[in-house]
Amino acid sequence: MSRDIRAVLFDLDGTLLDTLSDIARAMNTALAAHGLPTHPTDAYRQMVGSGAEVLVRRALRDDADGREASASDELVASLVSLMKREYAAHPVVQTRPYPGIPRVVAALAGLSIPLAVLSNKPDELVEPILAEFFARGTFSVVRGHAAGQPRKPDPAGAHAVAAALGMSPRQCLYLGDSDVDMHTARNANMLAVGAAWGFRGSTELIEAGAHRVINDPGELVPLVRSYYVHAEGDGIGKTY
Repeated sequence: MSRDIRAVLFDLDGTLLDTLSDIARAMNTALAAHGLPTHPTDAYRQMVGSGAEVLVRRALRDDADGREASASDELVASLVSLMKREYAAHPVVQTRPYPGIPRVVAALAGLSIPLAVLSNKPDELVEPILAEFFARGTFSVVRGHAAGQPRKPDPAGAHAVAAALGMSPRQCLYLGDSDVDMHTARNANMLAVGAAWGFRGSTELIEAGAHRVINDPGELVPLVRSYYVHAEGDGIGKTY
């Protein structure tokens, strides 16, 4: 069955924006406040993507053997609160769009393809962070994680975004940089496209079932066009 891609959903961290340094700084600030060991920025590549509590628990792991360190619920809750407060106060100190992303987003908008963002970042932070780098209205729908809602890779958020765009899931391409994103896309019956420039790299994306992996943002526009069947019929449907 061919796909007629009519909308593109983006993950945020590691896909549109390189947020790693600011996340690492906020988490290390929270750890240091409790007298706990901190981590180099690059180590956070394997910790982010599944929400603040998972990030905290991964940051508490025993570096000697890679196992998660024991931690009370009270300590985890305190670290989550501190990390969120520090990150919310300074979310875009070093954060920047990946090279080529603004041009690609503008090109897709020029094709009149609706764009959306679906992130596991707290919902109240997603839109203000995007507003630092993209014009208002660039993304038709912007969703982060809100209390009481399942996080990715549960497909509920992706389905809600598709519905808000007036699309079926099969008409949507989801671009992300992690296994969580690929599982989200596949669980939602969307085209799963991996962003190899992000935090995790191509191996994880392939193993997670990506339909396609692209190495540069500039590859996204021709990929979308290859699936996009225009009203005049000048498109090529792909089967997945």
